[in-house]
Amino acid sequence: MSHSGAYTSENLTERKCLVSQESGPKAGLIRFVTSPDGVVVPDILEKLPGRGYYVTADLHILEDAVKRKVFARGAKTQVSVPEDLIAQIDRQLARRVVDLVSIARKAGKAVTGFEKVKGWLAEGRAKVLLQASDGSARGKDKLWTPEGGRFFGCLTAQELGLAFGRGHAIHCALSGGKLSERVVHEAARLRGLREATKVV
Repeated sequence: MSHSGAYTSENLTERKCLVSQESGPKAGLIRFVTSPDGVVVPDILEKLPGRGYYVTADLHILEDAVKRKVFARGAKTQVSVPEDLIAQIDRQLARRVVDLVSIARKAGKAVTGFEKVKGWLAEGRAKVLLQASDGSARGKDKLWTPEGGRFFGCLTAQELGLAFGRGHAIHCALSGGKLSERVVHEAARLRGLREATKVV
């Protein structure tokens, strides 16, 4: 999975996916650890203690991981997998994206509202465009992905609204910088869960 923006050496450190057995940058993977009582725990922030094991941030691969019980192999012991493990990951990733956009807003690096977003795009100030997955297609089609930038449509209007302290939001633009790179990183992982398509 590719992302725009610079990565730290930590982001570029490669880990092997338990399901595909392919190695890739940690930025495209979900880290898991085993709790003291033997439960698989998603470590979205990658700060929990313990032996970490990784699965690609893709809905179908994660479903396969649960079905094939590969977590025990990664943990090198018998583990218990919560029934709502994938839902936990989804909630935590969405919360992470919302929190980062909120921080960007407070830093003056994110705006919402059609006219403000359109203005940032026209001025070349926007580097990332976020649009609510459940927003009107007609309204969303009037905006465009920043040249050389990124687009994500994986948050709902309610989730995007949380980042701006309002009930809902449809459009959001972020300027460049480290914060935007972090949003891109987390939004790409969330998109893997929410916009995965089955390959037949």
